[in-house]
Amino acid sequence: MIRIRHTDENPHEASEINVTPFIDVMLVLLVIFMVTAPLTTVNVPVDLPSSTEKPTPRPDDPVFLTVKADHGLALGEDDISTDALSGALESATKGNKDERIFLRADKTVDYGTLMGVMDKLRSTGYLKVALVNLQGQEEGSAAGTTPVPSASAAAMPASAPAPGTTP
Repeated sequence: MIRIRHTDENPHEASEINVTPFIDVMLVLLVIFMVTAPLTTVNVPVDLPSSTEKPTPRPDDPVFLTVKADHGLALGEDDISTDALSGALESATKGNKDERIFLRADKTVDYGTLMGVMDKLRSTGYLKVALVNLQGQEEGSAAGTTPVPSASAAAMPASAPAPGTTP
């Protein structure tokens, strides 16, 4: 008997990669990351270190805005109301919205009040805000000494807090 050979009868190796196991592994990893990602954002209380950077140089005629312990405002040495803040800042900065405002706050002022003042500054157009703290004085040290206040933030948007600073 005569047998005719066809070229298709030779066994061929599979030249394509089977990606099904790869896809399965990727889907399992996706599920693992989806489950563990919310766990990494847990709020853990930490004691943040202070900054050792040199304070920014103080301008010749700085504009200090102070939030007092009773939540009142003072621009320089003068007490002002929240409604009069925009007009008082206009006259103090001579209309220059790019001038840095040095924001000071009593340590008893709550975060919400401080953010309200910063929002007011942003809405009036003053985006360069520097938070002021005391340099070289530890918490609870003698009140008789008067260390020089220094700006802790260079040019910072009014909506962002300064990292590592205390108001």
